[in-house]
Amino acid sequence: MRKGWIRVLSAFAMTASFLAGCGGDASEDQPAVRQRTEDASVVIAMDPNSEPAAGFDPAYGWGAGEHVHEPLIQSTLTVTNTDLTIGYDLATDYTVSEDGLTWTVTIRDDVKFTDGEALTAEDVAFTYNTVKDSSSVNDFTMLDHAEAPDDTTVVFYMTRPFSIWPYTMANVGIVPEHVYDSASYGADPVGSGRYILKQWDRGQQVILEANPDYYGEIPQMKQVTILFMEEDAAFLAVQAGEVDLAYTSATYSDQEIGGYSLASYASVDNRGFNLPAVEEGEDSGGRTVGNDFTSDVLVRRAVNIGIDRQEMIDHVLNGHGSPAYSVCDQLPWYNEASEVEYDPEGAAALLDEAGWKMGDDGIREKDGRKAELNLLYAAGDSVRQALAADFADQLGELGISCTLEGVDWDTAYDRALSDPLIWGWGAHTPMELYNIYHTAEGSDSAEYSPYSNSTVDAYMDQALASGGLEESYKLWQQAQWDGTTGVTQDGDVPWVWLVNIDHLYWVRDGLNVAEQKIHPHGHGWSIVNNVDQWNWKG
Repeated sequence: MRKGWIRVLSAFAMTASFLAGCGGDASEDQPAVRQRTEDASVVIAMDPNSEPAAGFDPAYGWGAGEHVHEPLIQSTLTVTNTDLTIGYDLATDYTVSEDGLTWTVTIRDDVKFTDGEALTAEDVAFTYNTVKDSSSVNDFTMLDHAEAPDDTTVVFYMTRPFSIWPYTMANVGIVPEHVYDSASYGADPVGSGRYILKQWDRGQQVILEANPDYYGEIPQMKQVTILFMEEDAAFLAVQAGEVDLAYTSATYSDQEIGGYSLASYASVDNRGFNLPAVEEGEDSGGRTVGNDFTSDVLVRRAVNIGIDRQEMIDHVLNGHGSPAYSVCDQLPWYNEASEVEYDPEGAAALLDEAGWKMGDDGIREKDGRKAELNLLYAAGDSVRQALAADFADQLGELGISCTLEGVDWDTAYDRALSDPLIWGWGAHTPMELYNIYHTAEGSDSAEYSPYSNSTVDAYMDQALASGGLEESYKLWQQAQWDGTTGVTQDGDVPWVWLVNIDHLYWVRDGLNVAEQKIHPHGHGWSIVNNVDQWNWKG
Protein backbone atom coordinates (compact mmCIF):
# COMPACT_ATOMS: atom_id res chain seq x y z
CA MET A 1 0.00 0.00 0.00
CA ARG A 2 1.18 3.48 -0.77
CA LYS A 3 2.48 5.11 2.41
CA GLY A 4 1.83 8.58 3.72
CA TRP A 5 5.11 10.43 3.30
CA ILE A 6 4.44 11.66 -0.23
CA ARG A 7 1.12 13.05 0.93
CA VAL A 8 2.78 14.69 3.93
CA LEU A 9 5.34 16.42 1.77
CA SER A 10 2.71 17.70 -0.65
CA ALA A 11 0.70 19.08 2.26
CA PHE A 12 3.61 20.85 3.94
CA ALA A 13 3.27 24.10 2.04
CA MET A 14 -0.41 24.36 2.96
CA THR A 15 0.30 23.89 6.65
CA ALA A 16 3.51 25.89 7.00
CA SER A 17 1.80 28.90 8.55
CA PHE A 18 0.16 26.68 11.17
CA LEU A 19 3.47 25.11 12.16
CA ALA A 20 5.59 28.25 12.08
CA GLY A 21 7.46 28.57 15.33
CA CYS A 22 6.23 25.25 16.77
CA GLY A 23 9.72 23.84 17.03
CA GLY A 24 8.71 20.22 16.40
CA ASP A 25 8.84 19.28 20.11
CA ALA A 26 6.07 16.77 20.89
CA SER A 27 7.21 16.16 24.47
CA GLU A 28 5.14 16.65 27.62
CA ASP A 29 7.62 19.33 28.70
CA GLN A 30 6.23 21.99 26.37
CA PRO A 31 4.89 24.87 28.50
CA ALA A 32 1.57 24.78 26.64
CA VAL A 33 1.17 21.06 27.32
CA ARG A 34 2.05 21.44 30.99
CA GLN A 35 -0.53 24.21 31.23
CA ARG A 36 -3.22 22.05 29.63
CA THR A 37 -2.58 19.19 32.04
CA GLU A 38 -2.83 21.63 34.97
CA ASP A 39 -5.99 23.24 33.58
CA ALA A 40 -7.61 19.93 32.59
CA SER A 41 -7.94 20.99 28.98
CA VAL A 42 -7.34 19.13 25.73
CA VAL A 43 -6.77 19.99 22.05
CA ILE A 44 -8.20 17.62 19.45
CA ALA A 45 -7.86 17.56 15.66
CA MET A 46 -10.88 16.42 13.64
CA ASP A 47 -11.63 16.15 9.94
CA PRO A 48 -13.05 19.40 8.46
CA ASN A 49 -16.19 17.45 7.48
CA SER A 50 -16.90 17.08 11.20
CA GLU A 51 -17.67 20.78 11.53
CA PRO A 52 -21.47 21.14 11.65
CA ALA A 53 -22.37 23.33 8.68
CA ALA A 54 -25.64 24.46 10.29
CA GLY A 55 -24.11 24.91 13.72
CA PHE A 56 -24.97 23.22 16.99
CA ASP A 57 -28.71 22.95 16.48
CA PRO A 58 -30.25 19.47 16.88
CA ALA A 59 -33.04 20.49 14.52
CA TYR A 60 -30.51 20.70 11.69
CA GLY A 61 -28.38 17.66 12.28
CA TRP A 62 -26.18 18.36 15.31
CA GLY A 63 -25.69 15.00 17.05
CA ALA A 64 -27.57 13.10 14.35
CA GLY A 65 -27.46 12.22 10.70
CA GLU A 66 -24.94 9.76 9.34
CA HIS A 67 -22.34 10.75 11.96
CA VAL A 68 -24.42 10.13 15.09
CA HIS A 69 -22.86 11.28 18.37
CA GLU A 70 -23.82 12.73 21.71
CA PRO A 71 -24.59 16.44 21.37
CA LEU A 72 -22.54 17.44 24.48
CA ILE A 73 -24.02 20.97 24.60
CA GLN A 74 -27.55 19.67 25.02
CA SER A 75 -29.05 16.92 27.16
CA THR A 76 -30.88 13.95 25.66
CA LEU A 77 -33.69 11.85 27.09
CA THR A 78 -31.75 8.59 26.83
CA VAL A 79 -28.18 7.53 26.09
CA THR A 80 -26.56 4.48 24.57
CA ASN A 81 -24.30 2.63 26.99
CA THR A 82 -20.92 1.20 25.98
CA ASP A 83 -22.65 -2.09 25.08
CA LEU A 84 -25.25 -0.17 23.02
CA THR A 85 -28.05 -0.90 25.48
CA ILE A 86 -30.20 2.06 26.55
CA GLY A 87 -29.55 4.21 29.62
CA TYR A 88 -31.12 7.39 30.99
CA ASP A 89 -30.07 11.03 30.84
CA LEU A 90 -33.00 13.43 31.30
CA ALA A 91 -35.48 10.57 31.38
CA THR A 92 -36.14 8.71 34.63
CA ASP A 93 -38.60 6.22 33.13
CA TYR A 94 -40.62 5.51 30.01
CA THR A 95 -43.57 3.33 29.06
CA VAL A 96 -45.21 2.44 25.77
CA SER A 97 -48.85 1.64 25.10
CA GLU A 98 -49.89 -1.86 24.06
CA ASP A 99 -50.47 -0.73 20.48
CA GLY A 100 -47.03 0.90 20.36
CA LEU A 101 -48.45 4.28 19.34
CA THR A 102 -47.97 6.24 22.58
CA TRP A 103 -44.73 6.68 24.49
CA THR A 104 -44.84 8.37 27.90
CA VAL A 105 -41.54 9.62 29.29
CA THR A 106 -40.94 10.99 32.78
CA ILE A 107 -38.03 13.43 33.14
CA ARG A 108 -36.00 14.82 36.00
CA ASP A 109 -37.08 18.05 37.72
CA ASP A 110 -33.64 19.39 38.68
CA VAL A 111 -32.24 20.48 35.31
CA LYS A 112 -31.58 24.05 34.23
CA PHE A 113 -30.44 25.55 30.97
CA THR A 114 -27.27 27.59 31.04
CA ASP A 115 -29.32 30.79 31.11
CA GLY A 116 -30.78 29.71 34.46
CA GLU A 117 -34.24 28.72 33.22
CA ALA A 118 -35.62 25.34 34.24
CA LEU A 119 -35.82 22.60 31.61
CA THR A 120 -39.34 21.17 31.55
CA ALA A 121 -41.31 18.69 29.49
CA GLU A 122 -42.58 21.63 27.44
CA ASP A 123 -39.03 22.13 26.14
CA VAL A 124 -38.80 18.44 25.28
CA ALA A 125 -42.10 18.49 23.36
CA PHE A 126 -41.11 21.73 21.62
CA THR A 127 -37.76 20.24 20.58
CA TYR A 128 -39.26 17.12 19.06
CA ASN A 129 -42.01 18.99 17.25
CA THR A 130 -39.41 21.43 15.93
CA VAL A 131 -37.06 18.66 14.78
CA LYS A 132 -39.94 16.89 13.07
CA ASP A 133 -40.98 20.04 11.19
CA SER A 134 -37.46 21.19 10.31
CA SER A 135 -35.16 20.08 7.52
CA SER A 136 -33.44 17.75 9.99
CA VAL A 137 -31.32 14.95 8.60
CA ASN A 138 -33.22 12.65 10.95
CA ASP A 139 -36.23 10.67 9.79
CA PHE A 140 -39.16 11.60 12.04
CA THR A 141 -41.98 10.24 9.91
CA MET A 142 -42.79 7.82 12.75
CA LEU A 143 -43.65 10.76 15.10
CA ASP A 144 -47.00 12.51 14.83
CA HIS A 145 -46.42 15.02 17.61
CA ALA A 146 -45.28 15.46 21.20
CA GLU A 147 -47.19 16.97 24.14
CA ALA A 148 -46.34 17.89 27.73
CA PRO A 149 -49.27 17.31 30.12
CA ASP A 150 -47.13 18.56 33.03
CA ASP A 151 -43.60 19.78 33.77
CA THR A 152 -42.08 16.31 34.12
CA THR A 153 -44.06 14.26 31.59
CA VAL A 154 -43.80 14.23 27.82
CA VAL A 155 -46.00 12.08 25.61
CA PHE A 156 -45.02 11.06 22.08
CA TYR A 157 -47.84 10.14 19.70
CA MET A 158 -46.57 7.96 16.88
CA THR A 159 -47.83 7.46 13.34
CA ARG A 160 -46.84 3.79 13.56
CA PRO A 161 -45.37 1.43 16.15
CA PHE A 162 -41.67 2.10 16.60
CA SER A 163 -40.09 -0.14 19.23
CA ILE A 164 -36.61 1.32 18.78
CA TRP A 165 -37.71 4.86 19.71
CA PRO A 166 -35.27 4.85 22.69
CA TYR A 167 -32.38 4.91 20.18
CA THR A 168 -33.83 8.00 18.54
CA MET A 169 -34.25 9.66 21.93
CA ALA A 170 -30.53 9.11 22.56
CA ASN A 171 -29.38 11.58 19.90
CA VAL A 172 -31.92 14.43 20.02
CA GLY A 173 -30.53 17.29 22.08
CA ILE A 174 -33.15 19.32 23.99
CA VAL A 175 -33.35 23.05 23.19
CA PRO A 176 -35.06 25.81 25.25
CA GLU A 177 -38.38 26.97 23.82
CA HIS A 178 -38.12 30.40 25.45
CA VAL A 179 -35.00 31.50 23.50
CA TYR A 180 -34.94 29.21 20.49
CA ASP A 181 -34.56 30.93 17.12
CA SER A 182 -33.80 28.68 14.17
CA ALA A 183 -31.85 31.46 12.45
CA SER A 184 -29.39 32.04 15.30
CA TYR A 185 -29.48 29.12 17.72
CA GLY A 186 -26.92 27.01 15.86
CA ALA A 187 -24.19 29.62 16.35
CA ASP A 188 -25.13 30.54 19.92
CA PRO A 189 -26.75 27.50 21.53
CA VAL A 190 -28.24 27.46 25.01
CA GLY A 191 -28.33 23.96 26.43
CA SER A 192 -28.20 21.93 29.61
CA GLY A 193 -25.50 19.45 28.68
CA ARG A 194 -22.02 18.78 29.97
CA TYR A 195 -20.42 21.62 27.98
CA ILE A 196 -21.05 25.19 26.92
CA LEU A 197 -20.02 26.54 23.53
CA LYS A 198 -17.50 29.25 24.39
CA GLN A 199 -16.19 30.03 20.90
CA TRP A 200 -16.70 28.96 17.30
CA ASP A 201 -14.35 30.21 14.60
CA ARG A 202 -15.92 28.81 11.44
CA GLY A 203 -13.58 26.68 9.41
CA GLN A 204 -11.00 26.62 12.19
CA GLN A 205 -11.99 25.61 15.70
CA VAL A 206 -14.59 25.12 18.40
CA ILE A 207 -13.92 25.66 22.09
CA LEU A 208 -16.16 23.98 24.68
CA GLU A 209 -16.09 24.69 28.41
CA ALA A 210 -17.47 22.50 31.18
CA ASN A 211 -20.94 23.52 32.35
CA PRO A 212 -20.49 24.47 36.04
CA ASP A 213 -24.18 23.87 36.75
CA TYR A 214 -24.41 20.46 35.07
CA TYR A 215 -26.80 18.16 36.98
CA GLY A 216 -24.71 15.01 36.42
CA GLU A 217 -21.15 14.14 37.31
CA ILE A 218 -18.87 17.16 37.00
CA PRO A 219 -16.77 16.91 33.80
CA GLN A 220 -13.15 16.05 34.51
CA MET A 221 -11.98 17.74 31.31
CA LYS A 222 -12.73 21.44 31.80
CA GLN A 223 -11.99 22.74 28.31
CA VAL A 224 -12.10 20.99 24.95
CA THR A 225 -10.71 22.63 21.82
CA ILE A 226 -11.56 21.04 18.48
CA LEU A 227 -9.40 22.00 15.50
CA PHE A 228 -10.77 21.18 12.05
CA MET A 229 -7.81 20.00 9.97
CA GLU A 230 -7.13 17.93 6.88
CA GLU A 231 -5.49 14.59 7.67
CA ASP A 232 -2.02 15.60 6.47
CA ALA A 233 -2.11 18.80 8.50
CA ALA A 234 -3.31 16.89 11.55
CA PHE A 235 -0.38 14.50 11.21
CA LEU A 236 2.08 17.38 11.03
CA ALA A 237 0.38 19.00 14.03
CA VAL A 238 0.99 15.81 16.01
CA GLN A 239 4.63 15.79 14.94
CA ALA A 240 4.91 19.36 16.16
CA GLY A 241 3.23 18.56 19.48
CA GLU A 242 0.43 21.06 18.89
CA VAL A 243 -2.50 18.70 19.54
CA ASP A 244 -3.19 16.07 22.18
CA LEU A 245 -5.33 13.77 20.07
CA ALA A 246 -5.74 13.68 16.29
CA TYR A 247 -7.64 11.46 13.91
CA THR A 248 -5.57 9.58 11.34
CA SER A 249 -5.85 6.69 8.92
CA ALA A 250 -4.10 3.44 8.11
CA THR A 251 -1.86 5.40 5.74
CA TYR A 252 0.10 6.73 8.73
CA SER A 253 -0.30 3.74 11.04
CA ASP A 254 3.25 2.45 10.57
CA GLN A 255 4.82 5.74 11.69
CA GLU A 256 6.21 6.44 15.13
CA ILE A 257 6.01 9.82 16.86
CA GLY A 258 7.80 10.54 20.12
CA GLY A 259 5.41 11.34 22.94
CA TYR A 260 2.40 9.77 21.19
CA SER A 261 0.89 6.35 20.69
CA LEU A 262 -1.54 5.11 18.07
CA ALA A 263 -4.96 4.23 19.52
CA SER A 264 -7.30 1.97 17.59
CA TYR A 265 -11.04 1.84 18.30
CA ALA A 266 -13.42 -0.74 16.91
CA SER A 267 -16.21 0.51 14.69
CA VAL A 268 -19.26 -0.54 12.75
CA ASP A 269 -18.07 1.96 10.13
CA ASN A 270 -18.37 -0.55 7.34
CA ARG A 271 -17.61 -0.59 3.64
CA GLY A 272 -19.48 -2.76 1.19
CA PHE A 273 -20.93 -2.95 -2.31
CA ASN A 274 -24.59 -3.09 -3.22
CA LEU A 275 -25.35 -5.83 -5.75
CA PRO A 276 -28.45 -4.86 -7.78
CA ALA A 277 -30.76 -7.85 -7.37
CA VAL A 278 -33.05 -7.44 -10.40
CA GLU A 279 -32.49 -7.65 -14.13
CA GLU A 280 -31.64 -4.51 -16.05
CA GLY A 281 -34.51 -2.25 -17.06
CA GLU A 282 -35.84 1.28 -16.59
CA ASP A 283 -37.88 2.78 -13.77
CA SER A 284 -40.76 5.21 -14.22
CA GLY A 285 -38.30 8.10 -14.30
CA GLY A 286 -36.27 6.63 -17.15
CA ARG A 287 -33.31 5.67 -14.98
CA THR A 288 -31.41 2.45 -15.65
CA VAL A 289 -32.22 0.00 -12.85
CA GLY A 290 -30.86 -3.48 -12.24
CA ASN A 291 -27.93 -5.55 -13.45
CA ASP A 292 -28.24 -8.75 -15.48
CA PHE A 293 -25.14 -10.30 -13.89
CA THR A 294 -25.81 -9.57 -10.20
CA SER A 295 -29.53 -10.28 -10.57
CA ASP A 296 -28.66 -13.99 -10.22
CA VAL A 297 -28.67 -14.90 -6.52
CA LEU A 298 -26.01 -17.58 -7.11
CA VAL A 299 -23.66 -14.88 -8.43
CA ARG A 300 -24.29 -12.72 -5.37
CA ARG A 301 -23.68 -15.64 -3.01
CA ALA A 302 -20.51 -16.51 -4.90
CA VAL A 303 -19.20 -12.97 -4.49
CA ASN A 304 -20.01 -13.06 -0.76
CA ILE A 305 -17.95 -16.20 -0.07
CA GLY A 306 -15.31 -15.56 -2.72
CA ILE A 307 -13.88 -12.44 -1.06
CA ASP A 308 -10.93 -12.68 1.34
CA ARG A 309 -11.84 -9.92 3.79
CA GLN A 310 -8.77 -10.41 5.96
CA GLU A 311 -6.54 -9.86 2.93
CA MET A 312 -8.25 -6.49 2.44
CA ILE A 313 -7.69 -5.59 6.08
CA ASP A 314 -4.01 -6.56 5.91
CA HIS A 315 -3.17 -4.92 2.59
CA VAL A 316 -5.48 -1.90 2.37
CA LEU A 317 -6.05 -1.04 6.05
CA ASN A 318 -2.61 -2.06 7.35
CA GLY A 319 -4.33 -4.48 9.71
CA HIS A 320 -6.65 -1.87 11.27
CA GLY A 321 -10.11 -3.28 10.71
CA SER A 322 -12.35 -6.29 11.06
CA PRO A 323 -14.27 -8.42 8.55
CA ALA A 324 -17.80 -7.17 7.82
CA TYR A 325 -20.70 -9.50 7.13
CA SER A 326 -23.67 -7.22 7.71
CA VAL A 327 -24.41 -3.54 8.25
CA CYS A 328 -24.58 -4.04 12.02
CA ASP A 329 -21.69 -6.31 13.06
CA GLN A 330 -21.24 -6.70 16.84
CA LEU A 331 -24.30 -4.58 17.73
CA PRO A 332 -27.03 -6.07 19.97
CA TRP A 333 -29.25 -6.84 16.96
CA TYR A 334 -26.47 -8.49 14.91
CA ASN A 335 -26.97 -12.10 13.82
CA GLU A 336 -23.66 -13.99 14.01
CA ALA A 337 -25.08 -16.45 11.48
CA SER A 338 -24.38 -13.74 8.88
CA GLU A 339 -20.70 -14.66 8.96
CA VAL A 340 -19.29 -16.75 6.12
CA GLU A 341 -15.98 -18.46 5.53
CA TYR A 342 -13.72 -17.42 2.67
CA ASP A 343 -14.30 -20.16 0.12
CA PRO A 344 -13.03 -19.42 -3.41
CA GLU A 345 -13.62 -23.01 -4.52
CA GLY A 346 -17.21 -22.84 -3.33
CA ALA A 347 -17.62 -19.49 -5.09
CA ALA A 348 -16.33 -20.98 -8.34
CA ALA A 349 -18.77 -23.88 -7.99
CA LEU A 350 -21.69 -21.47 -7.55
CA LEU A 351 -20.67 -19.52 -10.65
CA ASP A 352 -20.44 -22.79 -12.57
CA GLU A 353 -23.88 -23.77 -11.32
CA ALA A 354 -25.23 -20.40 -12.49
CA GLY A 355 -23.93 -21.18 -15.97
CA TRP A 356 -20.95 -18.82 -15.93
CA LYS A 357 -18.15 -21.02 -17.28
CA MET A 358 -14.49 -20.03 -17.29
CA GLY A 359 -13.26 -18.91 -20.70
CA ASP A 360 -9.82 -19.40 -22.23
CA ASP A 361 -8.99 -15.77 -21.38
CA GLY A 362 -9.73 -16.28 -17.67
CA ILE A 363 -13.08 -14.50 -17.85
CA ARG A 364 -16.31 -16.39 -17.34
CA GLU A 365 -18.96 -16.46 -20.06
CA LYS A 366 -22.62 -17.36 -20.35
CA ASP A 367 -24.72 -17.35 -23.52
CA GLY A 368 -22.01 -15.37 -25.32
CA ARG A 369 -21.77 -12.67 -22.60
CA LYS A 370 -18.76 -11.97 -20.43
CA ALA A 371 -18.95 -11.84 -16.63
CA GLU A 372 -18.24 -8.13 -16.21
CA LEU A 373 -18.90 -5.45 -13.60
CA ASN A 374 -18.26 -1.73 -13.48
CA LEU A 375 -17.44 -0.89 -9.86
CA LEU A 376 -18.12 2.64 -8.62
CA TYR A 377 -16.36 4.47 -5.79
CA ALA A 378 -16.57 8.01 -4.44
CA ALA A 379 -14.01 10.10 -6.31
CA GLY A 380 -11.40 11.49 -3.93
CA ASP A 381 -11.83 8.76 -1.30
CA SER A 382 -8.53 6.89 -1.46
CA VAL A 383 -9.57 4.15 0.98
CA ARG A 384 -12.72 3.30 -0.94
CA GLN A 385 -10.77 3.38 -4.18
CA ALA A 386 -8.16 0.99 -2.77
CA LEU A 387 -10.84 -1.35 -1.41
CA ALA A 388 -12.63 -1.28 -4.76
CA ALA A 389 -9.37 -2.13 -6.55
CA ASP A 390 -8.69 -5.03 -4.18
CA PHE A 391 -12.29 -6.23 -4.62
CA ALA A 392 -11.85 -6.08 -8.39
CA ASP A 393 -8.60 -8.07 -8.20
CA GLN A 394 -10.23 -10.78 -6.11
CA LEU A 395 -13.24 -10.99 -8.43
CA GLY A 396 -10.79 -11.27 -11.31
CA GLU A 397 -9.39 -14.42 -9.72
CA LEU A 398 -12.92 -15.83 -9.81
CA GLY A 399 -13.21 -15.01 -13.51
CA ILE A 400 -15.19 -11.79 -13.18
CA SER A 401 -13.71 -8.87 -15.12
CA CYS A 402 -14.07 -5.49 -13.39
CA THR A 403 -13.52 -1.87 -14.30
CA LEU A 404 -13.29 0.94 -11.74
CA GLU A 405 -14.91 4.36 -11.99
CA GLY A 406 -14.75 7.28 -9.58
CA VAL A 407 -18.04 9.20 -9.34
CA ASP A 408 -19.35 12.14 -7.35
CA TRP A 409 -22.23 11.78 -4.92
CA ASP A 410 -24.48 13.92 -7.11
CA THR A 411 -24.73 11.00 -9.53
CA ALA A 412 -23.67 8.04 -7.36
CA TYR A 413 -27.13 7.30 -5.94
CA ASP A 414 -28.69 6.95 -9.40
CA ARG A 415 -25.72 5.05 -10.82
CA ALA A 416 -25.85 2.56 -7.92
CA LEU A 417 -29.28 1.42 -9.08
CA SER A 418 -27.50 -0.52 -11.84
CA ASP A 419 -23.78 -0.68 -10.96
CA PRO A 420 -22.25 -1.80 -7.64
CA LEU A 421 -21.07 1.20 -5.57
CA ILE A 422 -18.87 0.97 -2.48
CA TRP A 423 -20.78 2.55 0.41
CA GLY A 424 -20.06 3.42 4.02
CA TRP A 425 -22.72 2.75 6.66
CA GLY A 426 -22.98 1.91 10.35
CA ALA A 427 -25.21 3.46 13.03
CA HIS A 428 -26.33 2.96 16.62
CA THR A 429 -29.85 2.00 15.56
CA PRO A 430 -31.45 -1.01 13.86
CA MET A 431 -33.10 1.42 11.42
CA GLU A 432 -29.92 1.12 9.36
CA LEU A 433 -31.08 -2.37 8.39
CA TYR A 434 -34.57 -1.11 7.61
CA ASN A 435 -33.40 1.81 5.48
CA ILE A 436 -31.10 -0.37 3.36
CA TYR A 437 -33.15 -3.54 2.89
CA HIS A 438 -36.86 -2.75 3.44
CA THR A 439 -39.04 -2.15 0.40
CA ALA A 440 -39.55 1.60 0.21
CA GLU A 441 -43.05 2.96 0.70
CA GLY A 442 -44.82 3.38 -2.61
CA SER A 443 -42.17 1.35 -4.42
CA ASP A 444 -41.47 -2.26 -5.29
CA SER A 445 -37.83 -2.00 -4.25
CA ALA A 446 -35.51 -0.88 -1.46
CA GLU A 447 -34.31 2.71 -1.60
CA TYR A 448 -30.60 2.45 -2.37
CA SER A 449 -30.37 -0.66 -4.53
CA PRO A 450 -32.99 -2.78 -6.34
CA TYR A 451 -34.08 -5.51 -3.93
CA SER A 452 -37.24 -6.70 -2.19
CA ASN A 453 -38.17 -9.69 -0.03
CA SER A 454 -41.60 -9.82 1.63
CA THR A 455 -40.37 -12.16 4.37
CA VAL A 456 -37.51 -9.82 5.27
CA ASP A 457 -39.93 -6.87 5.21
CA ALA A 458 -42.29 -8.72 7.54
CA TYR A 459 -39.54 -9.44 10.08
CA MET A 460 -38.56 -5.77 10.20
CA ASP A 461 -42.17 -4.59 10.39
CA GLN A 462 -42.73 -7.00 13.29
CA ALA A 463 -39.54 -5.73 14.93
CA LEU A 464 -40.82 -2.16 14.88
CA ALA A 465 -44.20 -3.28 16.22
CA SER A 466 -42.77 -5.53 18.95
CA GLY A 467 -43.33 -4.88 22.63
CA GLY A 468 -39.73 -4.24 23.65
CA LEU A 469 -36.16 -3.85 22.50
CA GLU A 470 -35.04 -7.40 23.37
CA GLU A 471 -37.93 -8.87 21.41
CA SER A 472 -37.16 -6.59 18.47
CA TYR A 473 -33.49 -7.64 18.42
CA LYS A 474 -34.46 -11.23 17.64
CA LEU A 475 -36.62 -10.12 14.72
CA TRP A 476 -33.90 -7.89 13.29
CA GLN A 477 -31.60 -10.90 13.50
CA GLN A 478 -34.10 -13.07 11.63
CA ALA A 479 -34.26 -10.48 8.84
CA GLN A 480 -30.52 -11.06 8.42
CA TRP A 481 -30.86 -14.87 8.36
CA ASP A 482 -33.61 -17.12 9.73
CA GLY A 483 -32.15 -20.41 8.54
CA THR A 484 -34.01 -20.29 5.27
CA THR A 485 -33.96 -16.75 3.96
CA GLY A 486 -32.61 -13.30 4.79
CA VAL A 487 -30.21 -10.70 3.48
CA THR A 488 -26.99 -12.52 4.44
CA GLN A 489 -25.50 -16.03 4.56
CA ASP A 490 -27.20 -18.33 2.00
CA GLY A 491 -29.98 -15.78 1.55
CA ASP A 492 -30.43 -13.00 -0.97
CA VAL A 493 -27.11 -11.15 -0.41
CA PRO A 494 -28.20 -7.90 -2.12
CA TRP A 495 -25.14 -6.26 -0.50
CA VAL A 496 -21.70 -7.74 0.09
CA TRP A 497 -19.99 -6.31 3.16
CA LEU A 498 -16.21 -6.17 3.21
CA VAL A 499 -14.62 -4.52 6.25
CA ASN A 500 -15.29 -2.44 9.34
CA ILE A 501 -12.67 0.29 9.49
CA ASP A 502 -10.97 0.82 12.86
CA HIS A 503 -10.91 4.47 13.87
CA LEU A 504 -7.32 5.50 14.51
CA TYR A 505 -6.03 8.39 16.61
CA TRP A 506 -2.67 9.71 17.70
CA VAL A 507 -2.91 10.18 21.47
CA ARG A 508 -0.40 12.13 23.55
CA ASP A 509 1.30 10.17 26.31
CA GLY A 510 -0.38 10.93 29.63
CA LEU A 511 -3.85 11.55 28.17
CA ASN A 512 -6.34 9.02 29.49
CA VAL A 513 -9.14 8.53 26.95
CA ALA A 514 -12.17 6.92 28.59
CA GLU A 515 -13.56 3.58 27.35
CA GLN A 516 -15.16 3.97 23.94
CA LYS A 517 -18.34 2.35 22.71
CA ILE A 518 -18.12 0.93 19.22
CA HIS A 519 -17.90 3.86 16.80
CA PRO A 520 -20.54 4.36 14.09
CA HIS A 521 -19.90 5.56 10.55
CA GLY A 522 -17.96 8.82 10.49
CA HIS A 523 -14.48 9.40 11.90
CA GLY A 524 -15.39 12.46 13.97
CA TRP A 525 -17.32 13.48 17.08
CA SER A 526 -17.86 9.92 18.34
CA ILE A 527 -14.42 9.98 19.93
CA VAL A 528 -15.50 12.78 22.28
CA ASN A 529 -18.83 11.25 23.33
CA ASN A 530 -17.36 10.86 26.82
CA VAL A 531 -14.66 13.56 26.75
CA ASP A 532 -16.01 14.72 30.11
CA GLN A 533 -14.53 11.51 31.57
CA TRP A 534 -11.06 12.00 30.08
CA ASN A 535 -8.19 13.13 32.26
CA TRP A 536 -4.46 13.61 32.40
CA LYS A 537 -2.64 10.83 34.22
CA GLY A 538 -0.56 11.67 37.22
